[in-house]
Amino acid sequence: MATEDTDTEEFRLPRSRRANERLHALIPGGAHTYAKGDDQYPENLAPVISHGHGAHVWDIDGNRYIEYGSGLRSVSLGHAHPRVTEAVRRQLDRGSNFVRPSVVEVEAAECFLATVPTAEMVKFAKNGSDATTAAVRLARAATGRARVALCADHPFFSVDDWFIGTTPMNAGVPAVTEDLTVAFPYGDLAATEELLSRYRDEVACLILEPATHTEPPPGYLAGLRELADRHGCVLVFDEMITGFRWSESGAQSLYGVVPDLSTFGKALGNGFAVSALAGRRSLMELGGLRHSGDRVFLLSTTHGAETHSLAAAMAVQTTYVEEGVTARLHALGERLAAGVRDAAAAMGVGDHVVVRGRASNLVYATLDENGQPSQQYRTLFLRQLLAGGVLAPSFVVSGALDDADIDRTVEVVAQACAVYRKALDSADPTPWVAGRPVKPVFRRKA
Repeated sequence: MATEDTDTEEFRLPRSRRANERLHALIPGGAHTYAKGDDQYPENLAPVISHGHGAHVWDIDGNRYIEYGSGLRSVSLGHAHPRVTEAVRRQLDRGSNFVRPSVVEVEAAECFLATVPTAEMVKFAKNGSDATTAAVRLARAATGRARVALCADHPFFSVDDWFIGTTPMNAGVPAVTEDLTVAFPYGDLAATEELLSRYRDEVACLILEPATHTEPPPGYLAGLRELADRHGCVLVFDEMITGFRWSESGAQSLYGVVPDLSTFGKALGNGFAVSALAGRRSLMELGGLRHSGDRVFLLSTTHGAETHSLAAAMAVQTTYVEEGVTARLHALGERLAAGVRDAAAAMGVGDHVVVRGRASNLVYATLDENGQPSQQYRTLFLRQLLAGGVLAPSFVVSGALDDADIDRTVEVVAQACAVYRKALDSADPTPWVAGRPVKPVFRRKA
């Protein structure tokens, strides 16, 4: 791990820098997920990971970091969690994919539906985009309508055209496809009702995350449920993040509002590739064989039911239920949030380094002298964290963290906030940025 007295300007990652050049030469964007790109990190300070264990990762330069947001929120139990790896290991010698369903598929479905009892059927896939797009297709088939209404305040739903067409990175998406997606604001029932009235009998579904960095206003989700019913459209909850982090049964269970369809992923496999589309039997069966209507090509993936990934998912769900993981995530997050806020306040930047979100899913904002979001100050902050041995594009916790990890993180944050204060006082963070600032994922130009 980088030492406490490491000067940020002396912190270098030469092997990672060379590896990033190799990545860009072979892989468009230098990563398989844009959110992992080196443009998301300070210039020449994007570590390339060698391995991870628990709440720590090591880069190929030999530095150890306390890691947050592990695997873009997918590794919520910690890297190489023993219950998960053992479940996977038991399957590896038994084969991973067959010409007919494995018994593991029915066992995984039973386990999922017991954990998420608000759903009646489930189908597994390998990534979230396939699941959300299947939900959209199913809603369109069930309603005979073409338009999709998505929540404009939520950052990502799918790599597919129905969503990507709404972002600045819409190159390659036909305008006719873009026109079929409309947006509604989170928390505003009146605006959503106006949208549904404007496109009366045209909207197939409302799709949203039930919560993100803000809690739903009282009655909001129930109000959406009523609007969807009244306007004859399908209510879809994207629970890629809220599933497990809010509750092992999903935010739908926590808030007591049952959607027609919901999608799960991220934490479901603790890093193994598995996602799920779940929902009402009457809808899900449209993608099956036991009905007399037109068939819906719902999800059909060669690798969707690999036995080892489904075994990982079952182990994750069992661990959450038996060990109270969601409660632990909240307790760790509350401790971290309190420490970061105290450290920022003590250094005089409490109004500039701002922690937000549910305790199990914390993010932070870096604000300039005018209180506006700043990529330059985010770059400064990330540089200081990296030099102190904290890899934190967010403050999303994993269950593998312990109190010592949290305490060390708060120490590093305090050091970063001291530099942040110096930059604010100088009214120019450039000397501490040391290169180009980090960039948003969704932008038109590279």
